[in-house]
Amino acid sequence: MDADTSNAGRVDSVLQKIERTRQARRHKFYLHDEKITLSHGSGGKSTHNLIEGVFAPAFSNPLLDAMDDAATFRVDGTDDIDHRLAFTTDTYVVSPLFFPGGDIGKLAVHGTINDLAMAGATPLYLSVGFILEEGFPIVDLRRIVASMAQAAKEAGVAIVTGDTKVVQHGKADGVFINTAGIGLVRASWLMGQAQLEPGDKVLLSGPVGDHGIAIMFAREALDIESDVQSDTAPLHTLVASLIEAAGEGIHCLKDPTRGGVATSLNEMALGSEVSVALDEQSIPVHPEVRGACEILGLDPLTIANEGKLLAIVAPGVADTTLQAMHNHPLGRDAAIIGTIQAEPPGMVFLRTDIGGLRVLDMLVGDPLPRIC
Repeated sequence: MDADTSNAGRVDSVLQKIERTRQARRHKFYLHDEKITLSHGSGGKSTHNLIEGVFAPAFSNPLLDAMDDAATFRVDGTDDIDHRLAFTTDTYVVSPLFFPGGDIGKLAVHGTINDLAMAGATPLYLSVGFILEEGFPIVDLRRIVASMAQAAKEAGVAIVTGDTKVVQHGKADGVFINTAGIGLVRASWLMGQAQLEPGDKVLLSGPVGDHGIAIMFAREALDIESDVQSDTAPLHTLVASLIEAAGEGIHCLKDPTRGGVATSLNEMALGSEVSVALDEQSIPVHPEVRGACEILGLDPLTIANEGKLLAIVAPGVADTTLQAMHNHPLGRDAAIIGTIQAEPPGMVFLRTDIGGLRVLDMLVGDPLPRIC
């Protein structure tokens, strides 16, 4: 069997799994709402109901149906998995605009870079579109733009095109930012939510929940002493290290942003028709974040992150991948937190600290709206 035939076989297999997943989503997600609510932007179950009820049926195609963080394709339209590009887009409406550890501009650059990185791509170019509210202070706009420029420079990407629109006072909330990004896929194999296999290990690059809790403290002015800061960071250099260390053993990468680790793993379990078993004791959480979640009745596994990634890898490269994470500044506190199982498909389970077992579902509702 030659390489082209082998590649074609792998692509066909993935497309078949994506189609089965698309059919499964139709039975899992239901849009009963008559109006949009804030929970539709949470990244959790309401978001998925909206996507599957409105957008996915209208825009369906093989690239979109994969539901990965970025679409990967060749410009010549072939299915060859070499010389591919990655393309992604995102919109940022975070409130407040400035928060401990970052701001909306820095977040927009990092978030777009990370979606490209999760496709195994080196980010190259970004676009940026600003929706500005009449009366928004120019001094704040300069601060946001300077932050974006600095973040892009540090990450080695260029902002090469953009757009600006202004709406009347009261028709927006200061500034919203839309971005798109394009990158060159370095992984010469297929990665994504359809690639998980039973026996794979689940790795997490560091403590969860920092970003969401930092935003909550900044927004609500809660009377809780804390120095929690957003973890916003560009992850492409960490991903490059993992690709170099583990190669084709990396099956899927995902940054657990809206909806947190719980939602991301549920998406992957559904996408690959597998089950995920997590060990709660292995999941890193900063004490300040854990304490805040206990006080507020939140689950750190459903809280957003902006500088962490999940890596699903073959068991034979799990230790190598973990060491590569530990050797990188953004993965010093990484851990192996779970295992992929065959049954029951589409489910995520958590072995609790007290020895119990509970289903870990997607985020329901939206305790922290507008976190990114």
